Order: sequence, then structure tokens, then C-alpha cells
Amino acid sequence: MSARFEVDLARFAADLRRIRAVVAPAQHLLVVKDDAYGHGLAQVVARAVHEGVAWFGTFDVATALAVRGVSGPGPRIVAWTVYDDAEIDTALDAGIDLGLGTHELIVRAGRRARARGARARVHLKIDTGLHRNGIRPEEWPAAVDSALDAQRAGVLEVAGVWSHIAEASDAEDDAARAAFLRGLEQFDPARTGAPAPLRHLAASAAAFARPEFRFDLVRIGAFAYGIRPAGGPLDAALGIAPIGTLYGTVTRVEAEAVVLDLGALDGLDSRLAGLVPVGTPAGERELVEVGDTFSRVAAWPGARVGDDVAVLGGRAPLSATDVAERLDTIGEEVVLRVSPRLPRTYLG
Repeated sequence: MSARFEVDLARFAADLRRIRAVVAPAQHLLVVKDDAYGHGLAQVVARAVHEGVAWFGTFDVATALAVRGVSGPGPRIVAWTVYDDAEIDTALDAGIDLGLGTHELIVRAGRRARARGARARVHLKIDTGLHRNGIRPEEWPAAVDSALDAQRAGVLEVAGVWSHIAEASDAEDDAARAAFLRGLEQFDPARTGAPAPLRHLAASAAAFARPEFRFDLVRIGAFAYGIRPAGGPLDAALGIAPIGTLYGTVTRVEAEAVVLDLGALDGLDSRLAGLVPVGTPAGERELVEVGDTFSRVAAWPGARVGDDVAVLGGRAPLSATDVAERLDTIGEEVVLRVSPRLPRTYLG
């Protein structure tokens, strides 16, 4: 074979089961941004639906539509960024939930729903301190009142309330959670006369480490793909495993090294030369050079053209996060560097 990114869907299913067990009774909203973290959107979504995932989260409406094309009408899909009326209309037609982070977008969503004779399902985002968009706390009461007026008019359903947290320290996260709880007070059923919306605050790390952050939904992407946080608990402690492995194939055997068909242009960081072992048919060997379109690995007895070498990921000596820690970055960054030009192959 040639260089490729191989995805183990059976391991993915096991990670999904582990997440479900940890966060219950909260539901798992599977984040599939960036082509399912580079693992292939269509195949990941299809397997997730088969495994019973009922919620998906995407960065934008275009990705949400792609998920809908694979998932069919059953699962709920939240697109947490929307830019204009055309995207709102498209989402309404496809039954996509909208994440709204400004008062203006609440008004526009209600207006577009009324014009189309539809009812927009929305998740209102409050800024709890991260400042990654979201309605500022001082603007929150007025924005919520607008949403509730539109809900009473039948053009909008406040399906959820959500926010992002920094996951930088427990103290910062505690402050964010307190701000989130204050925002939820606006949805007291005694005040609104309507059922309380779903609440979602936590992503992967907080969802596993801090039960009080789980609420009704947890938005977990990285852990579902077996990507643990840099500097955090190891995979075994979390009960997850990396599902992707980056492979190179030997194209030439030299006296002291073999040459692989995998280089920096394929997403392999050139700084890794001399820093990491890779997996060969004879065991671990050092990655000694990373060029633009090739790499060199220390040779082993009996090496042959066509041999596979596991460079990083689940079947390699080092996972994406192991590699990231040596580069002072995060596992998602390492995985997302893998070029989309490399074929994705699937097991399980």
C-alpha cells in the first residue's frame, strides 16, 4: 500500500460507548467539525448513527447539511455558527438546530422562520468568560426576552442554552459555570411558563473530569476520536483509544535508513526528526529525517520496499497527543495537519 491515514471504526465505536457510560444520564453530542477531526465525516457519522448517537455538533451550516445527508432525518444536528439569512433559511429547510450568539441573530432567525412558515430550533449561547462569541451577560436578559417572545409567537423554539469554557484551570471553569447558572435563571419555568431548555456547557475534558459540568448534553469531539488532552490523564486512565494511525510505506531501502512516501507536505511536522520512534515490522525505529515529500527511518534487518511503517496514532508507538507534547501543541493540531490528499482507509 502507500501512505495513508487508517481509521479503526471498531475503536471509534468503543470510544463512543465509553463516553456514553461516563456522561450518563447526560446525552453525548458528537462534534464532527473539520471533517470529523480529519477522520472522514461520512464514515464517522454513519458509524455513529449505527452506534446510537442522536446528537451531532458542527461549526457551520454547510457541515451540518453534510451530516444530515449521511444521518437521515432522525438525529438532531446543531450548527453553532451562522452568518446570514441564506444560511438560516437553509438550516430551517434541513431541520438543523442553530446556535445563536447575538441578540441580532435571534431576531433574524425569528424573522426568517416567520417568512418561511417554519419554527426555528435554537440554542442560545451566553458568554461565560471565554469570549469566543456568545451574548454578553449584561445583554442576556433582553436577548432571552426576545427569544421567548418569538417562542410564544410560534416562530422559534429555545431548544438549548450553552456556552464554552476555557478548561484552563478549575477556578476559571468554576467562574464560567457560575455565570452559566446565572444565565439559566432567565429560563425558570415559573417565569417563562415553558419547559426549561437543554443545557450544555462541557466539552471532552470537563465532561470526564467534573460531573457537575455535564448538565443535559455534553459536546465531545476529541475524546471520541481517542485524542486526549496534552498534559492530562493518559488514554488508559480515560478509557479511550486513538482511532487513527498515520502510515508511510517504504519506497527505498538504503544502507542505514529506509525512505517512506510521507513528508511534511503530507502533514508530518519536520521538527519530529530525531524526536520520535515509529513502528516498523521489526519494532520501534527512529524517525531520522522529514523532507517535503519523503521521510527516512533508521533501517532494520530484512526491510523491504512496500513495508508499512506506523508513524503516529493508535497503532504507532506514539499517539497524536504524545507527539503533540513533544512539539508543545495539542493532539487535535497534530491530527488536523494530516493532509486531506492522503487517502483515508477504514477498518471495523
